[in-house]
Amino acid sequence: MNEQTIEPVILVTGAARRVGAAIARELHAGGARIALHYRSSREEAEALAASFLAIRPGSAMTVGGDLGADGVPEALADRVLAHFGRLDGLVNNASSFFPTPLGQIDSSAWADLVGSNLKGPLFLTQALAPALKASRGAVVNIVDIHAERPLRHYALYCAAKAGLAGLTRALALEMAPEVRVNGVSPGPIEWPEDGQIASDEREEIVRHTLLQREGSPTDIARTVRFLLVDAPYITGQILAVDGGRSAHL
Repeated sequence: MNEQTIEPVILVTGAARRVGAAIARELHAGGARIALHYRSSREEAEALAASFLAIRPGSAMTVGGDLGADGVPEALADRVLAHFGRLDGLVNNASSFFPTPLGQIDSSAWADLVGSNLKGPLFLTQALAPALKASRGAVVNIVDIHAERPLRHYALYCAAKAGLAGLTRALALEMAPEVRVNGVSPGPIEWPEDGQIASDEREEIVRHTLLQREGSPTDIARTVRFLLVDAPYITGQILAVDGGRSAHL
């Protein structure tokens, strides 16, 4: 992202809650105007936007839609550009996460997991590429350490994130030299709210983390901001923010 830009515009997908909201808060606090994407968490997204607007009028908007659906990424891109007139950064954070044991994988799971974790980021980035090139902007994709070290019973999710890791490097090549494209691979940051990972499994994961503790959404948010704002000579890289877990798997 061009450091000379005044009040840059950044689109964060899946920004209504959890890690996405932390990323949006970090970027807004740094002076950016934020487009907050949501799929189903409209109320949370609008509340977050309202908090941003109370701090700096005109500094936030919300856009909804299922990024895995045909035509939605392009329509969303058009709305953001119509509202702000430019784009300086894109954070592809929106992601579905649920188990798909072999033998139970169906087309619905494929559409959801691949749609949110790979298809959406690809088509959204493609739609916004001209605007990002014009601003000499940057893209950060939220990958996962399990893109390289698969998690049992999550084959489809891991495959989709592995695709996103490959896409990150490919887009860095395609969009150079104007646009930098990098990724962040979180480790144990925020557990799923539906309890799909049992407490004993969580404890085991933390035991295999070199720092012996969970991370926080702020750890991811600060890394995203670094890659967008303070890393002008970094592109095509995927940075693990996992307390050392991927070095110990």
